[in-house]
Amino acid sequence: MEPFKNLINAGTVAHAGQHLQRAWTGFDRPRFEALANQGLDALELKARMLQLANAMRATLPDDFNSACTVLEASLAPALPLDAPGEPVGLSNAQMSTGLAGWVIWSMGEFVARHGQHDVPRALTCLHALTQRSTAEFAIRPFIQQQPDAVWPVLARWANDPSAHVRRLVSEGSRPRLPWGLRLQALVADPTPALPLLRALQDDPSSYVRRSVANHLNDIAKDHPGLVAGWVRDHLIETTPERRALLRHASRSLIKQGHAPTLAAWGLASGLQGRVGLSLSATSASVGESLGLSVTLQSTSHQPQPLEIDYAVHHVRANGGTSPKVFKGWKLTLAAGETRTLDKRHSLKPVTTRTLYPGLHRMELRVNGVALAEAAFDLSR
Repeated sequence: MEPFKNLINAGTVAHAGQHLQRAWTGFDRPRFEALANQGLDALELKARMLQLANAMRATLPDDFNSACTVLEASLAPALPLDAPGEPVGLSNAQMSTGLAGWVIWSMGEFVARHGQHDVPRALTCLHALTQRSTAEFAIRPFIQQQPDAVWPVLARWANDPSAHVRRLVSEGSRPRLPWGLRLQALVADPTPALPLLRALQDDPSSYVRRSVANHLNDIAKDHPGLVAGWVRDHLIETTPERRALLRHASRSLIKQGHAPTLAAWGLASGLQGRVGLSLSATSASVGESLGLSVTLQSTSHQPQPLEIDYAVHHVRANGGTSPKVFKGWKLTLAAGETRTLDKRHSLKPVTTRTLYPGLHRMELRVNGVALAEAAFDLSR
């Protein structure tokens, strides 16, 4: 798989230079490209993005309003949405007319760094940028430093015609956005964002609704009771779309076996019956996969809704272990039914987790309760 960092490359720089010069004839394109390309291949993704933003600072007009006008004039058409509300890419012909995609991250960084003295103008620019990629990272310093100026704008944007802008309202204000500045005030108290999430949870775009679900899942990490109550209250007379959103928002709490959340979904009762877990092997190597076989036997006279996950207690570099919960199955076990479930668990390395050799314990959780376990020895 091509590393993300390679998506900001010399071609990206040349494309940006071309359209910034088209937008402003006074733009010093050679200087911009020289600054942006300096040692670019040796840099990681964020450092590449910052280098392009610094090159823009050195070559765009000193006046912030004028600089934003240049950025806006350099843009391609807004990214279209497909029928369910997911973003789709621009054609080569559309891209040839202006900027979109990864370079927008650098443009947003420029606005975030140099627009704190003129929040209304900065937000107007981010409104345009987010429709060509996303401004979810760039808006966060404004929420952190100028909340009284930003929240009323986000409230208006919750009704914006563009689904990209409506998504920014939710995604940009997530307390714990991956790769983004952590908004500690919202980690402590998410109240300012709740009216926005309430307004957006029934948005016609699945792109927006998924962001709302992820935002609620963020909140659940620090305020599980709030999200459990939200799910309980908003499941009443709900639509299939909202139900799916609330289910996705509940995913971490369900994995953790959070009792109020399980109760909201009708999963408060433990399994009435027996369960067994076996693995296809007692040893495996990094890069392979391991088979899981689960046997469920009901002793109940009623159907049982079950949420079945499994936790792998990964060995850490210091020799200890830490659990990671993986989704398994969601099913209804009929009265007196016996059922066998099979699954493969990948042991391929991923960027967010290093696999270390040693004895790994696997724990099966049914409706949040650990009921069976097995172990395997992992080697390199």
